[in-house]
Amino acid sequence: MKIRTYVLSVTAGIVFLSAGTDKASLTKGYRLGNLAPGIKSLGTDADITFSNNSGSCTLLHFWAAYDAESRMRNVQLWNRLNYDDISSQVKMVSVSMDELASVFAGTVKIDKLEGTYQVHEKLGERSEVYRKYGLKKGLRNFLIDDKGVIIAIDITPDKLSEIISKRKN
Repeated sequence: MKIRTYVLSVTAGIVFLSAGTDKASLTKGYRLGNLAPGIKSLGTDADITFSNNSGSCTLLHFWAAYDAESRMRNVQLWNRLNYDDISSQVKMVSVSMDELASVFAGTVKIDKLEGTYQVHEKLGERSEVYRKYGLKKGLRNFLIDDKGVIIAIDITPDKLSEIISKRKN
């Protein structure tokens, strides 16, 4: 009798939980499968949104001059976009978390990234975007599809090329 009650309870629970899934929507957040939160203008004229139904992805990369790995990855990713000629399928947005505008501008110049889409978050670790994307020591990046869904996190240039070539096929 206890087993029958247990089985009926579990079955009822599954039916109850699955009843609302066809109307469920994605959650905004910074985890794989979440809708990427939009970013209020950071020295640009417009907010940054990711849902565009264009068929192309957005690579959102957070970096800072004080974080050597994220800075190096920023240059590598920009170079890979041009080297593999995947810039038509991936738009890259680089967000500097350096608090000083002079450090941001100087780093962009030294790294030869003028003319690329670099934006500056002057509040750094105190900013809303830092919190929304769960950034901690060791900055990260997010590959976001044209529906605004995060499809990869912390990707390398090689992994970026691999993902984009799979999406083409």
